[in-house]
Amino acid sequence: MKLHLLDRGNLNNRSFTTKVNDYPYFLKIWHYHPELELVVILKNEGTCFVGDNIEKFESGDIVLLGKNLPHMWLNEDDFFKAGVNQSAIAIHFKEDYLGTTFFETPEMEHILALFKKARFGLKFLEVPKKTIKEIKSMLKLEGYEKTISFLNILNKLARSKQTKSLTNEGFINSFKTTQNQTQDKVLTYIFKNFNRVITLTEVAELAHMNPTAFSRYFKRTNRKTFSRYLAEVRIGYACKLLLENKHNISSICYKSGFNNISNFNRQFKLIMNCSPSTYSNKHTNNH
Repeated sequence: MKLHLLDRGNLNNRSFTTKVNDYPYFLKIWHYHPELELVVILKNEGTCFVGDNIEKFESGDIVLLGKNLPHMWLNEDDFFKAGVNQSAIAIHFKEDYLGTTFFETPEMEHILALFKKARFGLKFLEVPKKTIKEIKSMLKLEGYEKTISFLNILNKLARSKQTKSLTNEGFINSFKTTQNQTQDKVLTYIFKNFNRVITLTEVAELAHMNPTAFSRYFKRTNRKTFSRYLAEVRIGYACKLLLENKHNISSICYKSGFNNISNFNRQFKLIMNCSPSTYSNKHTNNH
């Protein structure tokens, strides 16, 4: 599961971009970009991978993703309801899209606080249908009216009390590549090689540390051990394969980097609170 940097830059000389994705399937790429992304699921169900978090998404969900936060949307309907298009609104914008100091003013500081929370990935719970209608209506506007409409939407989201953070501080810190090149090198190595045997010693050598020092460093930075982090990456990929329903569990075990079924089942249950077969059957039965 290679991590991709996608270009979400604005090609139309506008401060933010809006798009309705209406395809048979969503973009199934583990990726990140410097823009924040507001996602509104209009018609779909599936699993979202945000940082180190894996959970279900469904129609009506609204999620705000911070800049450079790795994510992937894996919809289920393209596997179980062939021919039915999936639909979602995606809005991309820079944190300073209205100027470098606009959101630092006292009147806008609550929206700036929203942007800061979004670096963890923020899911809005119990969103009024009226808010979704306003977002859909905004897509038809242009220029000043569209800008004011989007600002009003951000204002409402910023004042929402029902929210849920999707990933943790340690994971976010690990992707601050400009501040921690060692951490970036280590995580890139893990994502490129997680489906084979990776030892603590070889990764420690990559960071120019002895295994003991690296183990302490990794746990302090990511708030979890190296082995736990690696297991979560592997299980996240295993969930993706299970939902695709193209491989049996034994094959998925080895494709995800585990060397025996018993350890795979044990780690899967520890992280996902159910067995691989239960996870697969649950999502299959939902359709």
